[in-house]
Amino acid sequence: MVNHYYSEKPNVGHDEKIIKSIFHNREFIFKTDAGVFSKNRVDFGSSLLIETFPVPNEAKILDLGCGYGPIGIIISSQLSKGEVHLVDINERAIELAKHNLITNQHHIGNNIEVYVKQSDGFTKIEERDFNYILLNPPIRAGKKLIHELFEQSYHHLSDKGELWIVIQKKQGAPSAIKKLEATFSQVDIVEKKKGYFIIKSTK
Repeated sequence: MVNHYYSEKPNVGHDEKIIKSIFHNREFIFKTDAGVFSKNRVDFGSSLLIETFPVPNEAKILDLGCGYGPIGIIISSQLSKGEVHLVDINERAIELAKHNLITNQHHIGNNIEVYVKQSDGFTKIEERDFNYILLNPPIRAGKKLIHELFEQSYHHLSDKGELWIVIQKKQGAPSAIKKLEATFSQVDIVEKKKGYFIIKSTK
């Protein structure tokens, strides 16, 4: 069995931690564990995506590959109305995301519905009307799978919907941009910082 975070059932022992992160002057508390991505802190790429993404007042958003939930939960706290769906292949990550949603529920408004579900990519996602899909790609899963996620994201977005990704230059940003340009109507590099690219692709 593969022992990394892009596994349905990580074959590693538990090492639970509580981490605290401040975004938009609010403190978020996350429970993490071994076998999930970036268990010791909210990683720089995810933080940059959270800080760069312009959260609208109302939207239907998918956090694809949510891990223990920081992107989806923090974005949920900024919405006025809408839905946020958090999905991941990793069952341990999903259990943590459910726990962290409850822990941070007080930051999320009454007009926001948040759903957390285990899914290998889009296999269990029927909705095809997301306004936004947010993705910190699972680099360890390989370029082929990541490019498939780009293609599938296109088909699960509403008209003019947007896929927002964060990816390092050294981990394949140039080839990702080429694939996105071949798939989407418009591709924009919104931010570059410390070798990380925030890329917006519009359907």
